[in-house]
Amino acid sequence: MALSGRIGTLLVSVSGLSGTVYPEGTRVAIQGTGGSVDGFVDGDWLPLAWWEFADVRPEDGTG
Repeated sequence: MALSGRIGTLLVSVSGLSGTVYPEGTRVAIQGTGGSVDGFVDGDWLPLAWWEFADVRPEDGTG
């Protein structure tokens, strides 16, 4: 999952490009900045708006 150094967690359910719906709390690899970013779960792309995820702080772990 580590396409970048940023890890986030979903705040709401989000559909990936594959059609899979990822529930709130799913960890995602984050790329980009601003109002919309790219999120990835096991290679599945999730176009994310700023309000759909929160960055995970390093002290919170990545598991």
